Amino acid sequence: MSTKNILQSEISRRCASFRREILLDRNYKKTYPFVVSQGRMPLEIIQAGTLGSRTSLSLSSGNEILLLEERGIKRRRNTMTTSEVYFSDLRSSMKRNLLTKLGELLDSAGLENIVSSRDLVALKLHFGEKGNTAFIRPVFIRHIVDQLHSLGAFPFLTDANTLYAGTRGNSVSHLKTAIENGFAFSVVNAPVIIADGLRGAAYASVPINQEHVEIAYIGREIVEADALISLAHFKGHELSGFGGTIKNVGMGCAARKGKLQQHSDLSPKVKAKKCVGCGECVAHCSHEAISLSDEKKAIINPEKCVGCGECILICPNGAIDIQWSKDIAIFQEKMAEYTFAVLKNKREKSLFINFITQVSPACDCYGHNDAPIVPDIGIVASTDPVAIDQASVDLVNRHDPAQGSCISGRVKTGEDKFRALYPKIDWSIQLDHAEKIGLGTRKYELISLEKKK
Repeated sequence: MSTKNILQSEISRRCASFRREILLDRNYKKTYPFVVSQGRMPLEIIQAGTLGSRTSLSLSSGNEILLLEERGIKRRRNTMTTSEVYFSDLRSSMKRNLLTKLGELLDSAGLENIVSSRDLVALKLHFGEKGNTAFIRPVFIRHIVDQLHSLGAFPFLTDANTLYAGTRGNSVSHLKTAIENGFAFSVVNAPVIIADGLRGAAYASVPINQEHVEIAYIGREIVEADALISLAHFKGHELSGFGGTIKNVGMGCAARKGKLQQHSDLSPKVKAKKCVGCGECVAHCSHEAISLSDEKKAIINPEKCVGCGECILICPNGAIDIQWSKDIAIFQEKMAEYTFAVLKNKREKSLFINFITQVSPACDCYGHNDAPIVPDIGIVASTDPVAIDQASVDLVNRHDPAQGSCISGRVKTGEDKFRALYPKIDWSIQLDHAEKIGLGTRKYELISLEKKK
């Protein structure tokens, strides 16, 4: 077999998982130049040749090198020092409304290079608990769906069932809540598919062998999708400081067993002096882990408690709290590792979008949402889940606190709004750990669409 045929055969065999386009030099010069388009950037072969019975190819794209040989594919991951995060503010005009700008944001972030024709694309979002109104508006989702249809893809909206008592604990009530909150097919032009089945038991086991998680349990439909687009409503969160892309992907894509695994180190405790025995926590706990003693004080049974943390905010007297010594750090690190698991087979087929609007103090899992802590800021998009969350935190913190919000008068422009909300939670843990395990980088370049015009 000629060297040229060996190269062609090797590429067909070893690059089968890459989205590629091969352009062979007609004269087939000594350097055997051609281009392989992998994911979002072209990778140019800079050296090719035969070594005995092996064929080796060294490819370079400026920030990564691939070596292909008969034994397999060796790949050095992205070594870029910064990642690009695209930003659109919420200013609009008759000629350029917010939907138009959202489309421009998707184009800038490289959507057409991530999604291929006939891809089954999971749009992972939070449909909001019944009574909550801070979630992403369905009209924005519709525009993203339509843009995916124009690329020949087949998008579907998805989320996994919750651990706690509420309106999204099983697929029947979850679908009902999604439709009531505006995510009906007639509105969004895509079906809603709950990722982990009727009661959260439909999962795929994903081995990752990380510090805390060896095997992650991810909603099966998300694992089987060809591509993933995370659509996160950026807000405060009572356990992770803030909830953004890592929370939406790592916790949100986990099946019930995976959520239990992430929460397993959280141990809420009752402050007896503050407890008045109102029974709110008892009624709310779907796992029957809380009861009232003869002295009318709440008691948490650690054997039944799954660590979801819902009782912390449910208590009207602040009588339930987390044991802060190590629980929160492990929780955040597990969440980052679950994000790693979700993206294991989709690193080149994922896009992340954060809507920094109605930045409420707590998660959308509650049946209410308090006043936003800052004015609406905009929308960001990136292929780096770490950089986009870091950029979102920075955008929130550089703004003035919203008048009349729960942090008004307690924090100034430029100060940490999320530490003002939850002083004992270091939100940076999730970003540091995500960077450590190779999910992305906290260093970013914020690229404004306005400056590109």
